[in-house]
Amino acid sequence: QVQFVESGGGLVQAGGSLRLSCTVSGRSVGLNAFGWYRQAPGKERELVARISSGGDTNYGDSVKGRFTISRDNAKNTVYLQMNSLKPEDTAVYYCNRVLGTEPRGAWGQGTQVTVSS
Repeated sequence: QVQFVESGGGLVQAGGSLRLSCTVSGRSVGLNAFGWYRQAPGKERELVARISSGGDTNYGDSVKGRFTISRDNAKNTVYLQMNSLKPEDTAVYYCNRVLGTEPRGAWGQGTQVTVSS
């Protein structure tokens, strides 16, 4: 069973940065594709960044140029570096294994990111 533990969220002012971490158990981050999703109040969960098993990365238009997804195979952890944060980035952020753009595992507890203006 694959499990995800997200951390690193918090309250930050607009323009600030945060780095989220997702520790994965049950699957190797180096052999699978993983994604970071976010869900804002009243909105559907959306995929914001994806990293393939080969290391290729893709980003949603709203975060392109500001967010960077990466992984550490030795720590079996996926990261999301978020720079130039905006109030509209406020959401609960989750990671998951992905097939294409579809999540493939049970969701973790997520980590709250709040960006103040």
